[in-house]
Amino acid sequence: MKYKGREQSRNVEDRRGRRAGAAGRMAKSKGGKFGLGGIILALIAIFVFKQDPQTVLSGMADGGSSAPQTQQSSAPYQGSAEEEDLKEFLSVVLKETEDVWNEILPQQAGKKYIEPTLVLYTDEVESRCGRATKAVGPFYCSGDNKLYIDLSFKQELERRFGAKGDFAMAYVVAHEVAHHVQNQLGATRYVHSQKNHVSQTEYNQLSVKLELQADFYAGLWAHYTGKWTDMLERGDIDEALGAAFAIGDDRIQMMGRGSVIPESFTHGTSEQRMRWFKKGYQTGQMREGDTFNARSL
Repeated sequence: MKYKGREQSRNVEDRRGRRAGAAGRMAKSKGGKFGLGGIILALIAIFVFKQDPQTVLSGMADGGSSAPQTQQSSAPYQGSAEEEDLKEFLSVVLKETEDVWNEILPQQAGKKYIEPTLVLYTDEVESRCGRATKAVGPFYCSGDNKLYIDLSFKQELERRFGAKGDFAMAYVVAHEVAHHVQNQLGATRYVHSQKNHVSQTEYNQLSVKLELQADFYAGLWAHYTGKWTDMLERGDIDEALGAAFAIGDDRIQMMGRGSVIPESFTHGTSEQRMRWFKKGYQTGQMREGDTFNARSL
């Protein structure tokens, strides 16, 4: 992906090197976490604590509890050259998502796009959705309209998931931004509202639909970035599809338990994630990504 020298987003909050502030009385969560973080928690459950990953994943959509959003001050963070390059890359990708959604959301959904903030952190962070460590992985918090990423996730993506290439990380950012789009359109609120009104299996299915739509929107972003700029290079889309394949529920469960339980899926199978990303990339039309009313996922 050709990103050097391109305009970077102004909506980046760099909290690297700061420790999450000491939590006082824990407050009720405002909003929920969505995105790839649940997949990372699943891996922790499997390989570290030997738990059923679905026990961990079931709580992700509700966000848990949140602490006051204070950060202890520290000396300026000195990142490695590799980290600073990745920061630049993510800032450029975020700017490209802003350009696409500022144009597309009013045209195709009749909504003005409100740009989210990308928070970069080290080790742990506090959001309106609760305190998180880097083990959670990238996530979007609907309570504060922010995306959270620890830059070390790129290594995790490559080592644990086998998803290599810079566009795999671009897919991660685009997926989390897509959750922000869903939040603006009311899809997130709808899924939240069903938590206490449907069975756990039915709620899991709603979560799958939300995640697959986010994959579709990530593909839609890639469609317009490829159409409007010269950023995309040969193999970039394959890298995104490789990342989507790597984090399918069926693949994760096979890695951890040697079998799959479809009714416990919360993010979709590898095939579904790849297919919905590709559909967004090929069509470029938001109306084609209505996973909630699709006859088949």
